[in-house]
Amino acid sequence: MTRVIHTGDTHLGYRQYHLPERRADFLAAFRQVIEDAIEAEVDAVVHAGDLFNDRRPGLIDLRETISVLETLRAAEIPFLAVVGNHEDARDGQWIDLFEQLGLATHLDAEGTVIGDTAFYGLDYVPGARRDALDYEFEPRSVPHAALVSHGRFKPFPHGDWDLETILTEANLEFDAALLGDDHVPDQKRVAGAWAAYCGSTERASASERDPRGYNIVTFDDGVSITRRTLDTREFVFIDVELASSERASIVKERVRAARIEDAVVIVTIQGEGETIPPAEIEAVGDEAGALITRVNDRRELDTEAETTVSFADPDEAVTERVREMGLSDVAHDIEGLVRSEDLAQSNLRDRVIETVTDRLDDPTAFEPVGDEPADSTEEPSSADTDESGSGDGRATKNATMEEFL
Repeated sequence: MTRVIHTGDTHLGYRQYHLPERRADFLAAFRQVIEDAIEAEVDAVVHAGDLFNDRRPGLIDLRETISVLETLRAAEIPFLAVVGNHEDARDGQWIDLFEQLGLATHLDAEGTVIGDTAFYGLDYVPGARRDALDYEFEPRSVPHAALVSHGRFKPFPHGDWDLETILTEANLEFDAALLGDDHVPDQKRVAGAWAAYCGSTERASASERDPRGYNIVTFDDGVSITRRTLDTREFVFIDVELASSERASIVKERVRAARIEDAVVIVTIQGEGETIPPAEIEAVGDEAGALITRVNDRRELDTEAETTVSFADPDEAVTERVREMGLSDVAHDIEGLVRSEDLAQSNLRDRVIETVTDRLDDPTAFEPVGDEPADSTEEPSSADTDESGSGDGRATKNATMEEFL
């Protein structure tokens, strides 16, 4: 029997709403997963991609992640992972650095045996490069096999990558496909295998209302998948339907009546009632001790009226627009510099020049990402395939630590 924790989409380093508290929340959720793994004495932690929120995480995020993974290594529990679209980069993967430090295993087509199960990895691959994949894996002499991958897979909602094709064209018979990218947990049978999304460990979007958590997957006579929830920062969702005769004060009363101290408060307004500047509602949330209050007014507003518009997550709105632009790697990095809160504007020009100069030897870094579809929680990235076209993004695995640093 082999029992593992299946997790993913931890998005470490994400300063949601530009708040350092939210960055700490994402780390705390990941730490809970690791602590649960140690307490339950599972055979491995399997991470299905997007360990980090950004392809170039900050030093503090790297150090904190290493610290957490060191506790898992001390408990002699392997950390197995694939690369997601948020963290994917042409010049090397952070999971390979962690592997070099003895903290992780980057799953690939060769497979890693844990107990009586072989785990294989398929990193995120952009849609334009998927036709070149051959889905060839190295057979292992154990009873069970599991594929770990990152992407939006059919037949799950919003899928654009056919999981049934992967499982039927593969030279191995998989018992399970452990997936990441969709932040909503889900599972179903696909081509004779159990396919499961573990969901995200923290709310990366105001649309993620259900509790966050991870899966426990057991390989024995068959495959069983159970769900565990995490204790994350409370999100309070206040939905108000204002009738045409109702005044905006009702919204303020609903916020005051809710228990929102230290919570992220998402107020959604619909109906035909009186309009109200979102800033007034946010001020009520501040007075009640909320960590932050965001207002999503879905009503049709009078374009001639002077109304302050506030998004439930302004970062998400900007990220979605940037994603639609299909920027090259270099352009994406420059866009990140421009939006960075940590970079003084006086240093911006020098950093942009440095960013471009450092990538002049890599013409592909200036190529547009491609025609990747937009979704509500992800930002664009691209994955490298090796010369064989396997698409596992491992061509740079043997890079030295100095190249990463």
